[in-house]
Amino acid sequence: MKDEIVLVTGGTGFIAQYCMLALLNAGYRVRTTVRSLEREGEVREHLRTGGVEAGDRLSFVVANLTDDAGWAESAAGCTYAMHGASPTPSGDQTREEDWIGPAVDGNLRVLRAARDAGVKRVVLTSAFGAIGVGHKPGHRRPFDETDWSDLTGDVAPYQKSKTLSERASWDFIAREGNGLELASVNPVAVYGPALGADFSHSIRLISNMLEGQPGCLNVNSCCVDVRDVADLHLRAMIDPAAKGERFLATSGKSMWMIEVAELLRERFGKAAEKVSTQVWPDEQVRIAAETNEQLKGVVPLLNYDMSATGEKAERLLGWAPRPKEEAIVASAESLIRLGLLRN
Repeated sequence: MKDEIVLVTGGTGFIAQYCMLALLNAGYRVRTTVRSLEREGEVREHLRTGGVEAGDRLSFVVANLTDDAGWAESAAGCTYAMHGASPTPSGDQTREEDWIGPAVDGNLRVLRAARDAGVKRVVLTSAFGAIGVGHKPGHRRPFDETDWSDLTGDVAPYQKSKTLSERASWDFIAREGNGLELASVNPVAVYGPALGADFSHSIRLISNMLEGQPGCLNVNSCCVDVRDVADLHLRAMIDPAAKGERFLATSGKSMWMIEVAELLRERFGKAAEKVSTQVWPDEQVRIAAETNEQLKGVVPLLNYDMSATGEKAERLLGWAPRPKEEAIVASAESLIRLGLLRN
């Protein structure tokens, strides 16, 4: 049993919980941050669903990205840290500054605390949104880790926040890291088995389809299984080759939403009878987006090629992700098994 403690921020998050499962299975002790200790029972229950009874190998600290309190305590005594906590403004918080300020400041809070506590390496959960959006027509595909999203293009606030907060993290390491190491993992659309009702945005797309959403958007995306995202975090944490590197977490070629719908119909039969294989016309989506904040963020992605490659992680770290179809099917299977679909 390893005695090293790993800090995982944002313990209620989908990717964070799979990172905790990977770490606990590998023998590490885990400390995680939550905004309220009332969520501890839920997190432990999700880990049980994932096959791990954490017991005293898991501890909790209250810390919020928008406040300094709790971060020094969180990082104290930790050998490594995985930072995936990210602000998710809701309700009337749709201005860019509601996303960007907390994301940038939050990353810097965690990095300062890690540096001051003598943490060896932080693995930052960034996003494809920091790599592959806003680019002009003609930009080469597939995207790789040398790309950064072009913020002069049409970029949604969340993706802008991910880009600026990751850039700020690399700048911090260069200027005042004092030996702290950094690696980033940039996942594309994350699928895989849900552990409970609080799952990823991508799995929400699957549940919407299974519940009878009327049609598919003309959008494509690469896919990855959350179990493989967690495995890549673990590899990026301990492999010397990962120091100072970014890694796209993606498996295979991108898929159009209509292809996802067809896969669900093919694999799940009657359970997927509500899945529509109609495609919404782009013009109809643009009109609807004028009064729908969620659709507004989708408009720049209509017919936009989001092909990306995970070759670097496979070559440098020996990462071997599941086929994307397996990740999508696992999402749907878990939603059905856990009773998470509305009739």
